[in-house]
Amino acid sequence: MVSYLQVDRLTKSFGDLLLFEDLTFGVAQGQKIGLIAKNGAGKTTLLNIIAGKEDYDSGEVVFRKDLRVGYLEQAPAYPERLTVLEACFSSDNEMVRLIAEYEEAMAKGNDADLERLLTQMDSLKAWDYERKAKQILGRLNIKDLNQRIGELSGGQLKRVALANVLITEPQLIILDEPTNHLDLEMTEWLEDYLGRANISLLMVTHDRYFLDRVCNGILEIDQKKLYSYKGNYDYYLEKRQERVEAMNAEVDRARNLLRKELDWMRRQPQARGTKAKYRIDAFYDLEKRAKRQREAGTVNLDVKASYIGSKIFEAVNVSKRFGDLKITDDFSYVFARYEKLGIVGNNGTGKSTFIKMLMGEVAPDSGHFDIGETVRFGYYSQEGLRFDERMKVIDVVRSIAEYVDLGDGQKMGVSQFLNYFLFTPDKQHNYVYKLSGGEKRRLYLCTVLMRSPNFLVLDEPTNDLDIVTLNVLEEYLRNFKGCLIVVSHDRYFMDKVVDHLLVFKGNAEIQDFPGNYSRYREWKEERERMEKLDETVTKEKKAPVASKPSRPVDERKKKLSFKERKEFEGLEEEISSLEKEKAELEVAMSSGTLSTDDLLEKSKRIAQVLVEIDEKTTRWLELSEYA
Repeated sequence: MVSYLQVDRLTKSFGDLLLFEDLTFGVAQGQKIGLIAKNGAGKTTLLNIIAGKEDYDSGEVVFRKDLRVGYLEQAPAYPERLTVLEACFSSDNEMVRLIAEYEEAMAKGNDADLERLLTQMDSLKAWDYERKAKQILGRLNIKDLNQRIGELSGGQLKRVALANVLITEPQLIILDEPTNHLDLEMTEWLEDYLGRANISLLMVTHDRYFLDRVCNGILEIDQKKLYSYKGNYDYYLEKRQERVEAMNAEVDRARNLLRKELDWMRRQPQARGTKAKYRIDAFYDLEKRAKRQREAGTVNLDVKASYIGSKIFEAVNVSKRFGDLKITDDFSYVFARYEKLGIVGNNGTGKSTFIKMLMGEVAPDSGHFDIGETVRFGYYSQEGLRFDERMKVIDVVRSIAEYVDLGDGQKMGVSQFLNYFLFTPDKQHNYVYKLSGGEKRRLYLCTVLMRSPNFLVLDEPTNDLDIVTLNVLEEYLRNFKGCLIVVSHDRYFMDKVVDHLLVFKGNAEIQDFPGNYSRYREWKEERERMEKLDETVTKEKKAPVASKPSRPVDERKKKLSFKERKEFEGLEEEISSLEKEKAELEVAMSSGTLSTDDLLEKSKRIAQVLVEIDEKTTRWLELSEYA
């Protein structure tokens, strides 16, 4: 395989904090690799180093010569004055530079450069750049191409940046959390696009179905070292467990042997300077291995929720709208005791608004929520991340409670609880401002769970959490003795923790589905298949499409300029619009209901429309010879 990227002995630290050391790996043509690590282990830093946006201590990063590389940053930025479409033409990439160079040569009539540029434009398929940009932006639900960048939300900006990467069809794509801010439909489209595309890929994502279906290789950073697995996410899980078990066995053996060697060291002081030097050196090496952190197995954190009665909450004829956007319309629902409900749907369908109405943060236009007296909410919101950055992690949690009630008189201390959620003793005594974004999210989650709620409401809890944390959270929620509502785009997470769904389809259409997301997806695909089959059976045969009249081809055939290409694409829409207007005018004129003045006016207009159709069709035919 052709090597696209080679990273050799890469080391990076921030002051006394060593992120990773001597990382060596490569990405070859056709490889699609997922990068996995705990929050704070340096995933984003590694991608920034590879993309040339951050320095490193030592090592080497080498790309194949003339390789086209696209990089989606975790927090992309564009000048706020640009429109969405202008942002797609402002990128510093080979395609945009080539288009600009071609337009300049056309304007100057520089025939010497045009032949070379035409060849390059054909090679890179640059003629289709704007069409592709509009198509991909549409799939990512960016509709207003003239909207200013400064007016976009963070999620919209991330989607514009993702489209910008995909449009240029780079040979190697580097993606940092591409599925954040994508709804389920967009995620599945991107999953299919990347799975089929003839590209190489290096990405960080917490979406495990995405990893499993797109990647053919996994890299894991664990305890500052790199481990490589040649397979998808399921294969990685299997082989990682084998590695962890082997490492734990080695640590146990080292600790047992260390006890014997330590006794020998204490009893043989004179031997340290003579014959047994090799054994002393081996002792210190053994000591290092024995002190390695043993990987924790599955922990059953059976946290006791406070008592909850039989009445939880009831939505009674709840209606809510914002202008023309309807969220709910006379919606009623009775929530059962110990129910674990997932809420899914595309962006903008009202999932978070529904949660905020339940929590009393947004008032419904009509109707109400009737909540039981024993309900004690624990609410994890998208906007709720607020800490005193100068406090230590352990003090943030201690300010809420000194222990967690496990029931039957058992209690878990704050430090032990934080350790369960992957805050090592060192991290617990760090200041909050030193935490990564994902670690702050994890700390926020701990502050919600520490309050012993009996009803958890989690709005997008998986954003910015690493896979290890997600596994811990899933285990916690499966053992949670209370009620649960989760809003999430993470399909794997939803499959693990919920037993049925509310599917928000938009315009106040809400479906109650008994099952997890995968079962819903299977049901939906089967229903769509049956509907298409019915349409095929009942659909009338279409009239044959008139073929384009053949015209003699000029032997000195030229290529369309970029502006002519845009004109050619626009003509198709204009002709279609004029044909539609012509048909409407003909219907109106034959209706017999028009006054004399109206009939005269429409007669004049239809004459103009016919002239415009002829002119534009002639121009379309001229340009089509060179398209």
